[in-house]
Amino acid sequence: MNHSSTGGENQLMTAQSIHPARWWQPENPPSIRCHLCPRLCLIKPGWTGFCGVRANLNGQLGSIAYGHPVSVGVDPIEKKPLARFLPGTRTFSFGTFGCNLGCSFCQNDSLSRGYYNVEELPRYLAPAEIVELALQHNCLSVAYTYNEPTVFAEYVIDTANAAAGKGLKNVLVSNGYITREAAADLYPLIDAANIDMKGFSEEFYHSLCGGSLAPVLDSIRYLYELGKHIEITNLVIPGQNDSEEMIKNWFDWVDAHLNKDVPLHFSAYHPAYKMHVERTPRETLYRIREYGEQRGFTSIFLGNI
Repeated sequence: MNHSSTGGENQLMTAQSIHPARWWQPENPPSIRCHLCPRLCLIKPGWTGFCGVRANLNGQLGSIAYGHPVSVGVDPIEKKPLARFLPGTRTFSFGTFGCNLGCSFCQNDSLSRGYYNVEELPRYLAPAEIVELALQHNCLSVAYTYNEPTVFAEYVIDTANAAAGKGLKNVLVSNGYITREAAADLYPLIDAANIDMKGFSEEFYHSLCGGSLAPVLDSIRYLYELGKHIEITNLVIPGQNDSEEMIKNWFDWVDAHLNKDVPLHFSAYHPAYKMHVERTPRETLYRIREYGEQRGFTSIFLGNI
């Protein structure tokens, strides 16, 4: 299969059992416009969008990732990271290939930039099977994680409904890069989310992520307005998003739009993917925590140190 001209370049195969996707419309048929995320990829027949897992199959959008997780595990809920939601419990986690951002510092590029071979897809796991596995492993929740769950949102929605029907909670670990149209279908089903706010400036998102900050902030506000449990992670990269001004502006935004009790995670960067700057000094994270606590923020957590 090929990737869309608005994204990457990967060849799409013919696929018999690709699951129908949502949030799209025909445009210059047989091309289609995907409305899942702010990229709004225009996808030609036989191609995928930037994410690599949403494909134009004869004028219909399909989700290659639906039902085909490539990473499955049982994790402590704190690993998501969620510090204030069901502490001490385990969550059944899974992810697929694909991502809708192109972060040069990606910490999990084997999944985010991985692609399916549609002629040899991984074992199919239906939403009900995911839920059954979660129950078998005594998990209290299902986590959509590892890669970016927005790109397999149809799979998340069906699994979340099945999980809720069995009394399980639903956890989303996401970059928050989604249209409000799709978020309105997905976010009400989520009980807790950790959103990765990658750097508090449009320039950072534009130059290092190939995206925009504004939709991420809108997603955070929307989850907050819905009354969902929300925690936010910032991977702190030396010389990129660790300036005093950027950190101050981030705390200002949280104070103005959320509240000082929202858990904020600041994690140390380890060289990965295309960026090989130094690791984040632990002193940088300690300074951020001290600054936040001086301002009255009550739940600041440090990771990867």
